[in-house]
Amino acid sequence: MIPEDLRYTAEHEWVAGDGSGPVRVGITHYAQDALGDIVYVQLPDEGAVVAAGDPLGEIESTKSVSEIYAPVSGTVTARNEALGDTPEVINTDPYGAGWLLEIRPDDPGAVAGLLAPAAYQDLIGG
Repeated sequence: MIPEDLRYTAEHEWVAGDGSGPVRVGITHYAQDALGDIVYVQLPDEGAVVAAGDPLGEIESTKSVSEIYAPVSGTVTARNEALGDTPEVINTDPYGAGWLLEIRPDDPGAVAGLLAPAAYQDLIGG
């Protein structure tokens, strides 16, 4: 259930890409499952500068509101505008159509410092 070609954060975000260009960011299956039915997503605008570990938006579900944290420092280059009308796609396809945004990392090596798939699997309990 955990894609092997991604990197992860302890806050349950995933990152696709090696950092040499913009990386795509989303939340993991584990996170969307814990949230329940997602009804709203608030994301930063393109051009926003984000810092690793800082909140950059929110996901609202029928259960709660949860912050989304920047996995790397950099500049937002794209956001998934489709989530404005269909935020529930995060529940059905968190690693595909449910992506959140893209960030151009300040440090291309930062992605390598995120959790590998096996480490993330250990974090969520095997």
